[in-house]
Amino acid sequence: MKIKEITQAIEAYAPLELQESFDNAGVQVGDVEREVTGVLLCTDVREPIVAEALELGCNLIISHHPLIFHAIKKLDGSDYVKRIVATAIKHDLTIYAAHTNMDITLGGVNHKMAEKLALTGVEVLDDTGEQDHLGVIGDLPVPLDALDFLRRVKDAFGCAAVRYSGDTARPVSRVALCGGSGAFLKGKAIARGAHAFVTADVKYHEFMGDEDRLLLADIGHYESEQFTKEIFCDIICKKNPNFAVHFAKNEQNQLKYLI
Repeated sequence: MKIKEITQAIEAYAPLELQESFDNAGVQVGDVEREVTGVLLCTDVREPIVAEALELGCNLIISHHPLIFHAIKKLDGSDYVKRIVATAIKHDLTIYAAHTNMDITLGGVNHKMAEKLALTGVEVLDDTGEQDHLGVIGDLPVPLDALDFLRRVKDAFGCAAVRYSGDTARPVSRVALCGGSGAFLKGKAIARGAHAFVTADVKYHEFMGDEDRLLLADIGHYESEQFTKEIFCDIICKKNPNFAVHFAKNEQNQLKYLI
């Protein structure tokens, strides 16, 4: 099977035209015409991930976040991006990313978050077009005390900490979710009757003003998107159930917490 057969399957699921204008989803480096020897899945491409791929004999790395966001004018090894690109070229390694296109598509990042919280009746939170599906909203199987809900979120996403604001005396049953930086959807979550909204990258003042109407929880950017790897795996295994797909063991959140 050629690399392009896998990338085409991902793009059938999450078309590249869905990506935001600032994004750089798709092939980062490499030749998609090569035969696949193995696939390594990750959230962010870092040097230990590349070393792991080479050790496993994988010639395709699929990540959620693109390795390359800005133009590279020279490969002088001055930062990790340039070093990774040089290593990939040297070892015929292809690196591919599905980012905001996977955030927006149906069955993408936000639906995976809903799955981790076992939400029922999951719907798109904000439909801005035929294919632009921002966030999701659904119901807990059983209403929870607000603090118990936050503990469930913390456990489900493996968070070192959860930042939150809002009235913890109110129970939570209806939950809105948006992976990554989703605070801009807070008003939509309130309008759709959410008791809690789980997202990431919430700024200080964005926590204020609606504490009596919404429990707002920031679980961290990496934590909210880490399970995108499972979506990639499902797509590839549906294409070829016997193919060698690996979850990166060297994957880690680059943001650390001192508890």
